[in-house]
Amino acid sequence: MTQPNSSAPPNAGNESNEGNAPLRKPAWLRRPLASDRRFFTTSALLNEQGLSTVCKEANCPNRQECFSSGTATFLILGETCTRNCRFCNIHPGQPGAPDPTEPQRVAQAAQTLELRHVVVTSVTRDDLADGGSAQFAAVIEALRHALPQSTVEVLIPDFQGRGDALRTVMDAKPHIINHNVETHPALYAQVRPQADYTQSLELLRRVNDSGMTAKSGLMVGLGETDDQVREVLADLRTAGCSIVTIGQYLPPTRQHHRLDRYVTPEQFEAYAAYGKSLGLKHVFSGPLVRSSYHAASFA
Repeated sequence: MTQPNSSAPPNAGNESNEGNAPLRKPAWLRRPLASDRRFFTTSALLNEQGLSTVCKEANCPNRQECFSSGTATFLILGETCTRNCRFCNIHPGQPGAPDPTEPQRVAQAAQTLELRHVVVTSVTRDDLADGGSAQFAAVIEALRHALPQSTVEVLIPDFQGRGDALRTVMDAKPHIINHNVETHPALYAQVRPQADYTQSLELLRRVNDSGMTAKSGLMVGLGETDDQVREVLADLRTAGCSIVTIGQYLPPTRQHHRLDRYVTPEQFEAYAAYGKSLGLKHVFSGPLVRSSYHAASFA
């Protein structure tokens, strides 16, 4: 792992939670309630098609803005995850079989919303032999047929390191393949106990080596230091990532991993500047940034 040079204090300028007392949400994280008519139209369409979105299931703070602009990140392969990451709002458990009608329903909804950039993600499906990669490929194919002028981005799980599963997705030729490392490896045992940092970097390296655009993301406020954020950015650059997103961790409930600190907008700007100094093409860094937030900007 690359060690960055830094003489600054580990988390200078950030409000930390050293005493474990609840932190007051800063003004820059407050969002207005939904009032735009298109928000309700988008919600109704998704409900009508029986589709899930990570916007809703993961309790994304940008859902009002994205739905109001007619965009959404489709969540395929059910609403139940086979893993239990302590930062995530999606429920763990035993999911059902993949729905063969799902690819066409996703494509129809994307077509109705007239999306020029479609983002598709999934729960982790360690119960499936291919990790759900065939369903990703089917959704990509349906989207390409329905919206031939639009770009497609997929946010995929690690497929437990199975190269054949990753190849299935790559052969479907999405425009961007995203896989989030989420945090520094020192926190994986607490935050992502069923994942492997090195395995995630290897997946991104394979995507880049194939000539495709590799994207990744991480959260801050889980207990990492600013130096560790810089280490992860250096690792992602070495793995061949072109696009990186960095956003503020917000615990969905009190039962989830505790919030360690609120990172200031100025520090987010510093992360972006550091990433770009390493040679990362795009670093989208801000308190409300999420993996697919304004994703079309990079397509």
